[in-house]
Amino acid sequence: MVKTIEWVNGKVIMLDQTKLPFDVTFIECSDYMQVAEGIKKLWIRGAPAIGIAAAMGVALGAQDIKAESFEGFVKDLETIFDVMLSTRPTAVNIRWAIERMKSLLIRGRDESVDILKKLLIDEANRILEEDVEVNKAIGRWGAEFIKDGDTILTHCNAGALATGGYGTATAPMLVAKEQGKKIQVIADETRPVLQGARLTAWELMQEGIPVTLITDNTAGALMSKGEVNLVIVGTDRTARNGDVANKIGTYTLAVLCREHKIPFYVAAPLSSIDFSISSGKDIPIEERGPEEVTHIFGKCRIAPDGIKVRNIAFDVTPHKYITAIITEKGAFRPKDLKKLTRMM
Repeated sequence: MVKTIEWVNGKVIMLDQTKLPFDVTFIECSDYMQVAEGIKKLWIRGAPAIGIAAAMGVALGAQDIKAESFEGFVKDLETIFDVMLSTRPTAVNIRWAIERMKSLLIRGRDESVDILKKLLIDEANRILEEDVEVNKAIGRWGAEFIKDGDTILTHCNAGALATGGYGTATAPMLVAKEQGKKIQVIADETRPVLQGARLTAWELMQEGIPVTLITDNTAGALMSKGEVNLVIVGTDRTARNGDVANKIGTYTLAVLCREHKIPFYVAAPLSSIDFSISSGKDIPIEERGPEEVTHIFGKCRIAPDGIKVRNIAFDVTPHKYITAIITEKGAFRPKDLKKLTRMM
């Protein structure tokens, strides 16, 4: 399994996912601004993965701080925190990772700055390691909903490339395969950046799982023919009431599932659940540049010059359309998410 991100010899190494599936290229980030650029430009993407990247970016930036006092060190870190938080607004994992790094600083305020710098590196690596175990747990819970012979539809990419490893939405598929279940996956292409076509299809092929690529507007036709048994997607942020923000087009799939009586599942690590907001109306939705829509890979123009563009990156699926939210602590109906606060 290709590693999306890791800390090696004082640098953050990330896989440039914009070049997949044609080239497997790794970028060495030697300063935190380069990590932030990687998050903004989608070298690395997926809520868990960019949370890890933000933590590593903080640890990387901390190494260059000259302050010797705790107060001065933390003051200089605030600039790095702000840069990371500004990269992508919808995914809550960045904020979650930053809060973990801040908590570490509070616990270690009596340590020297040199020790704090090392502790920040250790914490970033711990977030990466924990993410892999979380994803495996999501896989075990989610596989219970997959029957032998099922065809699963997924949207965007919530595989190992979007996480520290193993994936969220793909984890139940991997576990089901390990259990000997014969499954097939349908991957939406996921316009406009084509994460489904470039990333999900590639990942599943690497794992030996039969996968069929479709255009985004084909899903309803296949559902009407009875060719989809269940849908599993990931999430960038889930509100307290179970509303889910995920890649644009997810809401459409959920409505189609309701019409065709198909279960709709969301794989959501606890780090992506924002209990501070009551509903999806409070989730900030990122809008990206028009060139992702007007051009293919920024090179080939497919729309008229001067055309007005809305490139909304995410949509919110109301909780009423969601069958269950699968976490590392189990699967919950959206209305039961509040039980998780007692497990955290």
